[in-house]
Amino acid sequence: MSEFPHLERALKYHFGYDQFRPGQRQVIEAGLQNRDLLVVMPTGGGKSLCFQLPALIKGGLMVVVSPLIALMQDQVEALRNNNIPATFLNSSLNQYQVRSREHAILNGKVKLLYVAPERLVSDRFLPFLDLVQHQVGISAFAIDEAHCVSEWGHDFRPEYRQLILLRQRYPKVPTFALTATATDRVRADIIQQLGLREPTIHIASFNRQNLYYEVREKNKGSFAELLELIQDTEGSVIIYCLTRKKVDEIAFKLQHHQLSALPYHAGLSDEERSKNQTQFIRDDVRIMVATIAFGMGINKPDVRLVVHFDIPRNLESYYQESGRGGRDGEASRCTLFYSYGDVKTIEYLINQKPDPQEQLIAKQQLRQVIDYAEGTDCRRVIQLGYFGERFPGNCGNCDNCRSPKPMQDWTIEAMKFLSCVARCKERFGMAHIIDVLRGSKNQKVTQYEHDQLSTYGIGKDKTVDEWRMLGRSLLHQGLLEQTSDGYAVLKLNALSWEVMRKKRTVSLAVPVVQKISWKERSSKAEAAEMLLMRLRSLRKNLADQQSVPPYVVFPDSTLRLMAQVQPQSLEEFGKLSGVGSHKLAQYGEKFIHEIVAYRQENTAKSVNSQVNLGNGGNFPTETELLTLQLHKQGLSVEEIAEQRNLRPTTIIRHLADLIDKNQPVNFDLLVTPEKQQKICQVLDILGDISLTPIKEYLGNNYSFDEIRLARGKWRRNHKS
Repeated sequence: MSEFPHLERALKYHFGYDQFRPGQRQVIEAGLQNRDLLVVMPTGGGKSLCFQLPALIKGGLMVVVSPLIALMQDQVEALRNNNIPATFLNSSLNQYQVRSREHAILNGKVKLLYVAPERLVSDRFLPFLDLVQHQVGISAFAIDEAHCVSEWGHDFRPEYRQLILLRQRYPKVPTFALTATATDRVRADIIQQLGLREPTIHIASFNRQNLYYEVREKNKGSFAELLELIQDTEGSVIIYCLTRKKVDEIAFKLQHHQLSALPYHAGLSDEERSKNQTQFIRDDVRIMVATIAFGMGINKPDVRLVVHFDIPRNLESYYQESGRGGRDGEASRCTLFYSYGDVKTIEYLINQKPDPQEQLIAKQQLRQVIDYAEGTDCRRVIQLGYFGERFPGNCGNCDNCRSPKPMQDWTIEAMKFLSCVARCKERFGMAHIIDVLRGSKNQKVTQYEHDQLSTYGIGKDKTVDEWRMLGRSLLHQGLLEQTSDGYAVLKLNALSWEVMRKKRTVSLAVPVVQKISWKERSSKAEAAEMLLMRLRSLRKNLADQQSVPPYVVFPDSTLRLMAQVQPQSLEEFGKLSGVGSHKLAQYGEKFIHEIVAYRQENTAKSVNSQVNLGNGGNFPTETELLTLQLHKQGLSVEEIAEQRNLRPTTIIRHLADLIDKNQPVNFDLLVTPEKQQKICQVLDILGDISLTPIKEYLGNNYSFDEIRLARGKWRRNHKS
């Protein structure tokens, strides 16, 4: 039996959740036993709870080290909204506010204190900590984003190295180190640099099952594809670019297409960056276009699309940045646009580094990104393999698994490749092996007399790209290994010899040029959409009144439960996941009132909504009928969207579906007859395909909305 049987009760009371996520309970129990902890949990895995709940149960103050002002303010807002006594001390406060908060801490009125590492180890702050330890006690130090302590991580912060002072100054106070990403090397560094003593180590799977990963070729039509991705997404969007110039360019173009987008990069003033970030977090702006300067510690749980319009510098950064999607566990999409031109740009930047060892590491990291982008295996196999986690493949939620390429037997080619690695005495990288196989006469091949090897020239029938694709697949399948010292030298293993001795076959997924579509994940329970929209509107109003982000009131997942379950009493409402005791008292009656009002209106309309349903059983939904009613009153798309508190793209989708369902939509008010005729002619040629190729065919004078609407009419006319 557990030493802490009442943890679930505390979890529901403070945070509103009925059960722990995998691994959380074990970590929390170890923390309550005053053990040092190293917790590696992916973004959205619930790592904050691993120190927040112990802080509420243990005596004294939990000191949380957090690297960014935005992150600590965000977390403190969310905790206070659950009636949890938390505060922060940082440079955004004046002297009076600092003194007032310090006074509350010394009087035992605060359970969690968030502070930046620079302040924590300062000469002014350490004596205050001594006083806290003496008067109320320190329950633990929680080092969030602990990978920042390691030079081998992706966000190294030198000031994190000074945190070893805490262990020396307070040897009996446990330290909890928490991070979302850490390779073996980084984990070892965290333990050493923070002086952790025999820590309880918990490493959760890095697999974010709710994220759909895809890679698309970047070309002149990619911006049109980006627009379509945004049109098909319900929720917030982050777009990452490599340079400030590209960020400004993409943000400007999106604004030109009437999309609410803001830039974020180091070239903006602190005030402008902070303002843009706040607008994004509070749902006043839907799209953030950013360099990697944006994101670490952004706690927005409802990002539904993360686009890398340029390739990232390394896989760890990509995992972290793409992982900002779907932190609430709901389905989200991660799209990477890839081009050889981006590779050349990053190679140029790497060559500017003064330290040769840094250049080597950066080049190896870039090769891993290229492997990922050009790989034909399951994206998760490649991504999780980077963190030392074996994944069997066939995830069912990436482009390579959803649209698998045809498999071909490449055993003979694999034997040639591995044999060439052996003949070159396992001392060279992939490019050299391919040169030998293809019979290159370059200086390096002749210098080592590899033009004399039996494998020289035996692979002329395959292109460099085909051999590279095979080499990468051999690495991903574990049939070949590569050194991690920056030089990426190929090494054989036991499985390599099995292939060469004809005891193991090798199959290769061969890419096919095709358009990948992602339809089935974006629409959920249309019947509850109307109520969900009303609940979102109520949540936004309540959040604005308190000047907090909407998700601090309730996360999307809890709103969806409300829309599905439709609780009628405080008792029913309190049973929902995400509704704790404080939020039940603070918001319960307001949301129940909205739900009851919706049900009454819905009942009154249910008889009337059977009128004008059209023929053939292809009936409009209630939300479409409401849009149709306003359309008949002569309101524009924008006016309907504003009145219904929906996005114009949602109204366009309603109207397109209404046209498809033979409803009386005045089509000429939406698209000019000339454009209707032209779009229908193109559809006659191309058929019923996705919007992007149609737009590419028609050019910039035609919007996605016009094409979507005309396609609805075209579909109706082509029904049998």
